[in-house]
Amino acid sequence: MAEQFQLRLADSFMLAPSVRHLAFERVDGQPLAFVPGQFLQVHFHYDDGKATKRSYSVGTVGDGTGPVQRIEIAVSYVEGGAATKLLGGLDAGGTIDASGPYGRFCLMDGDQNTRYILIATGTGVTPYRAMLPQIEALMASRGCRFVLLYGARNEGELLYGEEFDAFARKHEGFSFHPCFSRGARPNPRPHDRLGYVQDVLAELEPTADEDIAYLCGNPNMVDAAFSALKEHGLAVQHIRREKYISSR
Repeated sequence: MAEQFQLRLADSFMLAPSVRHLAFERVDGQPLAFVPGQFLQVHFHYDDGKATKRSYSVGTVGDGTGPVQRIEIAVSYVEGGAATKLLGGLDAGGTIDASGPYGRFCLMDGDQNTRYILIATGTGVTPYRAMLPQIEALMASRGCRFVLLYGARNEGELLYGEEFDAFARKHEGFSFHPCFSRGARPNPRPHDRLGYVQDVLAELEPTADEDIAYLCGNPNMVDAAFSALKEHGLAVQHIRREKYISSR
């Protein structure tokens, strides 16, 4: 059941020119019990006093089995956005009101597939970061494989790219393919791809017997990849989606 609580900013840094990584701790000192893939809602008020909220996936890399003390999110800056004003200007020690966790965009018990195709754009990669301990456990227990296609315009917008790259080097069953839509980075790597993730998807040759897919990020990407996966024969229940919509 979702809780309401206050969060205190413990640390932050810029992940990209327009994306900030924020690490919080609960003011009451309690850990947060969440399932990787779930999100929190941040509650605040517009300047006119009207209440509103924004949703952010928890990106904390815990041990995959229990509560965490650090609650990490990635926040995109939206020009003139109310949440940007709140979170972009928050200093260490500042507090916000939040609730959660919510959502079912999670790795599920009982799946019998042999491969997971994870697709993301922008901050939509955040839940996959939190899933890394679970991914490691599933590769060990079931022998299944994972492929992450991550779309960004350029290398500077590739959030947590070095973390995913290091995880792929350590785990033979995990492949990471950054997909750059605005051209190759200055020093291309063998696993890089050019183009949009939904176009690179065909390279993986998805099949209904083998694959379950997760899609997270830009709604246009999610819709395009969903259609492409259905054309490859994947059942709707094996294509799990979460759309990120920027709000002012």
